[in-house]
Amino acid sequence: MLGVDLHTHSNISDGTLSPEQLVQAAHEIGIHTLALTDHDTMDGLNLAEKVAQEFGMRLISGVEISSQWSRPATKKSYGVHVVALNMQNPAPLLELLEQQKHIRAVRAKQICDLLIPLIGEDIYTDVIAKVDNVPDRVTRTHIAKTLVEKGYVSRAQQAFDKYIKEGKKAYVKFDGLGLEETIQVIHASGGFAVLAHPTRYDLSATNIRYLIEIFAKFGGDAVELPPAVDPLGTRQMVDRMIAEFGLKVSVGSDYHGSNMPWIKLGNIPRVNDGQRGIWESFV
Repeated sequence: MLGVDLHTHSNISDGTLSPEQLVQAAHEIGIHTLALTDHDTMDGLNLAEKVAQEFGMRLISGVEISSQWSRPATKKSYGVHVVALNMQNPAPLLELLEQQKHIRAVRAKQICDLLIPLIGEDIYTDVIAKVDNVPDRVTRTHIAKTLVEKGYVSRAQQAFDKYIKEGKKAYVKFDGLGLEETIQVIHASGGFAVLAHPTRYDLSATNIRYLIEIFAKFGGDAVELPPAVDPLGTRQMVDRMIAEFGLKVSVGSDYHGSNMPWIKLGNIPRVNDGQRGIWESFV
């Protein structure tokens, strides 16, 4: 076991374990280097760090940033997530995250407003109750879980498919920072920029390759390796792009606790011979 997991979530965003519980769970399965990468917030890091020190684990500062990119030929904008790791001077990134939090809070209310004529009820109060009434912590997962609890759908994925994913009537785009600007802010904060789960954006193979190419051209540092459940050909394509552009690799489970029970903490893809792990660059 590598003992490294650089992509995890706590209940500060859309995971179910507290930061402290997450660190303890990682320790129990032998993880020695853990990154907490909640969506657009670093608010859980201090809580996680206290427990990590008790266990002698290395906690890497992290955050998963909602960003966007586009192809010049089509002008269509696509969402993308960039994991920022090991920030040495987080001030520039924290300033950006305050903007992202505002966008997230506004978006949550807009989604709930769009749902009213579709389900005949305003569920916003129930949604923000799931995040201790802190609106900027709401993700679509919280909205989906509320729709399940209210009986409008039978499972969370059905909420996405019926109401809140792209193309559906209650979808609201997360209007985050552009990809190049996101990478620049991460670097200004002394951190590393990692392209998160490149095969999970419902993109064609052509667009995945283009995304990795522009990520590299904008100065990105590493690409998160696809999970083992992805087809071998997909992994091979990503490996070729990593090698072509001289990128390092990152490994992470994208663990969310019971919100995504099929994803196990510490279950990371293998690293091929010759691939350089971004964790080897951490100070």
